[in-house]
Amino acid sequence: MLLSWDPVKMLACLLVFSALGFPAWGIPTIISRKEWGASPLTCRTLLSPPVSYLMMEQLATMECQDQTTCSQTVRVLQSHSVHNKGWCDVAFNFLVGDDGRVYEGVGWLVQGLHTQGYNNVSLGIAFFGNKIGSSPSPAALSAAEGLIVYAIQNGYLSPRYFRPLLLKEETCLIPQNSEIPQKACPNITPRSAWEARETHCPQMDLPARFVIIIHTAGRSCNVSVDCLVGVRDTQSFHMDKQDFCDIGYHFLVGEDGGVYEGVGWHIEGSHTYGYNDVALGIAFMGNFVEKPPNVAALKAAQDLIQCAVVKGYLTPNYTLMAHSDVSNTLSPGKALYNIIKTWPHSKH
Repeated sequence: MLLSWDPVKMLACLLVFSALGFPAWGIPTIISRKEWGASPLTCRTLLSPPVSYLMMEQLATMECQDQTTCSQTVRVLQSHSVHNKGWCDVAFNFLVGDDGRVYEGVGWLVQGLHTQGYNNVSLGIAFFGNKIGSSPSPAALSAAEGLIVYAIQNGYLSPRYFRPLLLKEETCLIPQNSEIPQKACPNITPRSAWEARETHCPQMDLPARFVIIIHTAGRSCNVSVDCLVGVRDTQSFHMDKQDFCDIGYHFLVGEDGGVYEGVGWHIEGSHTYGYNDVALGIAFMGNFVEKPPNVAALKAAQDLIQCAVVKGYLTPNYTLMAHSDVSNTLSPGKALYNIIKTWPHSKH
């Protein structure tokens, strides 16, 4: 695909000019993996510097304008890359925020996973973007220029580097249909990925006999990074405002097709009075009074229930109920209620 994002074309020209002329750009502030709270680097394939190519992308759905937000965003991106994509780490060598700081990805000496066919001969740099087609901030452009000149001067990038115009479309964290698990047990994003607070709650008496379907009644999410933030916010609300010992649900399902571990299989939830010790609480993220969840979310929930039976966490003769069947609530919303009452084992 030919690159059509004019600001990056402009940046490419600036970088080529800078590289050839070696202007006295300042070295940008590089936030190390330790500083942004990275999980340990497990990638083992090394680069052989100087590399000959420079690959650049804009992460159009991810924005950050201060170090705290950028650090959190890189952690979320790393978790998504490892737990949802199955990669060894974040895909890029470095990332650049609109705060004018550079965030270390896999660094100078390790191959990234940014561009198939070029990972072993290139450095991958990503900008945290605002909107598709928008330009990085002047501070971000300056930081990128400084980073590349530094790479050349220190032997990581060839002075005569190439920047092929075959970049992928702007990266976003929206799984395609082909990535939705097609097996009984879906990929479950663990608590560590959404930075869960440590808690100590009662153990669940397994196998459970009921499944209760709930909706969170908040915002829905169809992008994994938003779902991760939503789960973390839900835990904070349940613990800080409702005095629960943890997030109330066993699992949460997003319209990205992802399943997110709440308290998990072995811990009691706090979702339905009188049923917390005998029922698995599965919450769809969003409000589904008028419109049901999308196909990806519905399939993920059905796969999760089947997985629970296969693994022995749920009795084969379980009963499926809506939250409103056993509690005075609108949850899980009429639109979702009308769907789940047609599912196997529904009490209706």
